[in-house]
Amino acid sequence: MSTSYSLREIVSRLGGEVVGQEDILVSRVASLVNAQAGQISFLTDSRYFSVLAGTQASAVILKPEHQDATELPRIVTDNPYAYFARVSDLLNPLPQYAAGADKTASIAANASIPASCTIMANVVIGRDVVLGENVVLYPGCFVGDGVEIGAGSVLHANVVIYHHCCIGERCTIFSSSVIGGDGFGYAPDNGRWVKIPQVGRVRIGNDVDIGANTTVDRGAIDDTVIEDGCKIDNLVQIGHNCRIGAHSVIAGCVGIAGSAVLGRQCRIGGAAMILGHLEIADGVTVSPGSMITRSLAKSDTYTALMPFQRHEEWLKTAASIRRLGELAERVKQLEKQLSGVLASAAGENNE
Repeated sequence: MSTSYSLREIVSRLGGEVVGQEDILVSRVASLVNAQAGQISFLTDSRYFSVLAGTQASAVILKPEHQDATELPRIVTDNPYAYFARVSDLLNPLPQYAAGADKTASIAANASIPASCTIMANVVIGRDVVLGENVVLYPGCFVGDGVEIGAGSVLHANVVIYHHCCIGERCTIFSSSVIGGDGFGYAPDNGRWVKIPQVGRVRIGNDVDIGANTTVDRGAIDDTVIEDGCKIDNLVQIGHNCRIGAHSVIAGCVGIAGSAVLGRQCRIGGAAMILGHLEIADGVTVSPGSMITRSLAKSDTYTALMPFQRHEEWLKTAASIRRLGELAERVKQLEKQLSGVLASAAGENNE
């Protein structure tokens, strides 16, 4: 359940400046379009001034340059979007968990489980597992032998952590994600495939969020590493031996093939693909749906998209693309012929 705070109380906790009525109470966050009395919203772009004019919100969060765009009580801050997230966190506190282990949990005798942890129904914890203080394991989680999970981390229902993986502090892993399954490693041998043992681990830093049904494969030899502060969406595949730099964000349905290295603070759009063994510089943004086929050494935004068309039109476009090499060669020949004609004409003019 949410609770109510005055704008004065919010600013005292989160900073910023109140303009207008300081004692107005808000209990929920909402969009400008759908907000009602008792709710607070935000605006970051002047394009939405018309929406701001019609909002029913009791208060809004604005940039300093927009503070005169409304008469509503408002909080002025440099980054309204991030401030809105912190207000939402304040108004919607995390659930309080009852410490202890459910009687249906299966816990190895030599696992180290502080009394502050919450172990819910049907959890399985293997040998030599070490949990930090206040770790929460929702029903059906499996934690393999030798796993370490840092203080304050939460694993939602049916998360699987394979043996000897390491999860940092204050991480959240959502339902049905799999951390540390075998990487996709096979060697060809006379028309058959020989499985390569995957003997590395997965190491996840602090303050990492991993969405539902995401998989992070263990390393073939070295570890797969996700550094501090990364935020990974649902249905993401991260291959073996990858390294994801600190504070990078990866949207849903992204696939990152084995041994790719992403720099710090990268942004990978939904359904993008990054091929294996590539290196991506710090601060790179990849547009949704793009396929990255070579390393990117410079921080920039990269896009590799084909605009959608009716199927019949796309077939014609694809046929044209297949002929680009031929057309380029014809253009070169025409340029040579044109150069010869111009040279001949110039010679005649000089006679």
